[in-house]
Amino acid sequence: MNINVGTLDRVLRVVAGLVLIVLAATGTVGWWGWLGVVPLATALFRFCPAYTLLGINTCPLKK
Repeated sequence: MNINVGTLDRVLRVVAGLVLIVLAATGTVGWWGWLGVVPLATALFRFCPAYTLLGINTCPLKK
């Protein structure tokens, strides 16, 4: 599993994930808000399977 999520991408994923989870927990949005766990997990592991399929790499580190 190679790192393919950069710093800015990681921060945006954490923010989006937390916002969705908070909105789901407060009942503002439906059950789909709990899908905020996905961007949160990809930020935590710094790996996005969709990026691998699409050939995207936002991490500036060399392999």
